[in-house]
Amino acid sequence: MSEGLRGHGAMLLFSMLVAGSFSLGALASPFIAPELVTFLRFSIAALILGSICALRGELNASVFTAAWRYVLLGGVFATYFVLMFEGLKTATPVSAAAVFTLTPIVTAFASFLLLRQITTWRIAGGLSIGAVGALWVIFRADWSAFMLFEVGKGEIIYFWGCVCHAIYIPLVRLLNRGESAILFSFGTTIGGILVLLVWSWPAIWNTDYAALPNIVWLTVLYVSIFATAATFVLGQFASLRLPGAKVMAYTYLIPSWVTLWEIALGHGAPRGLILVGVGLTVLALVVLLKHEETGGRDGRLSKAD
Repeated sequence: MSEGLRGHGAMLLFSMLVAGSFSLGALASPFIAPELVTFLRFSIAALILGSICALRGELNASVFTAAWRYVLLGGVFATYFVLMFEGLKTATPVSAAAVFTLTPIVTAFASFLLLRQITTWRIAGGLSIGAVGALWVIFRADWSAFMLFEVGKGEIIYFWGCVCHAIYIPLVRLLNRGESAILFSFGTTIGGILVLLVWSWPAIWNTDYAALPNIVWLTVLYVSIFATAATFVLGQFASLRLPGAKVMAYTYLIPSWVTLWEIALGHGAPRGLILVGVGLTVLALVVLLKHEETGGRDGRLSKAD
């Protein structure tokens, strides 16, 4: 399997795991501060990733080389997660997932500014289709709401978190100095913890942990193991093998996965018109993957990628 295909496989699994955090996060967000749940998920993820690095013999002095990189990356990613949980207090899981699908466009701009990666017309077309689908879901298939630009507060909050996520992707490629995906992810989680210690200090000490409902702990464990530790590695693994816009293109699958999560949890499916927008996000991914058949099969970056 080529490096490019490995990157695509990583992002397919990434999209499946991330989707669960929207549905579970919406259930847990009313009961815990966003910055605290992010601190807990980063702490658990750091224990998991640190243990793996220790077993692999990767924990040495080189981990601390240019440690500012990890603080920067961790701070950016932590901000994304905090704003995600804050937004889920009022935004529906499917709507929030649709907001997330706007990040590839921002990633494409960030990748050009930071890495000079050029987006082709085919990729731009795919991103545009996905953006239309996302907006259709965000405005709940209501044309009048779209014309008035009536966006919910939760969606607006989460959008700025997605901007942080979009910037994070090219930053990984820019700041990585040959570290493995797992080691680099461990450093990022430690950097995020340092930032969150300052950010979430009042919540850490003022929260009655014994009174938190079970859904909170279930969500914390899920997002720590699957939506943080695993996706950190998968995202960074793919970011080192695919252009930033391609990495984020897999976010177009997330509304579909979230829809399945919502059905599985007994929350029902979105109404038919909203599913049209979800379908457009899937079409966007198909268009972007079709591009892979015309070039870039060896996983190396080029202007065509």
